[in-house]
Amino acid sequence: MRHRKGYRTLSINGEHRKHLLRNLAISLIEEERIKTTDAKARELVRFISKLVTLAKNDTLSTRRRALSKLNNNKQAVRKLFDNIAPRYATRNGGYVRRIKLGYRKGDAAPISIVEFVEEKSE
Repeated sequence: MRHRKGYRTLSINGEHRKHLLRNLAISLIEEERIKTTDAKARELVRFISKLVTLAKNDTLSTRRRALSKLNNNKQAVRKLFDNIAPRYATRNGGYVRRIKLGYRKGDAAPISIVEFVEEKSE
């Protein structure tokens, strides 16, 4: 039973899952759009939304917390705080969208695109 389980295990152990989400988040921040399986995309949306919310408050402490979450990737943290978070300064959530594409040819795994929502500049 999955009572009170807050996340998907993705059929891998905890350390592997943590590193997988870090790498997916770094790729999403750098490229601003990635294609992955649907289960990974769902977890990535949860992970990256928390990071963007953290980055909206730009202090040394929050930068260090983001660095620890993103495996000390300074370029990704810099882009997150300087380019991505200011776009969503007035937005209360929903920074990332997940679009279902269909199924992968080799193993029929459901595939999704994860991308940042473009904020309208006024």
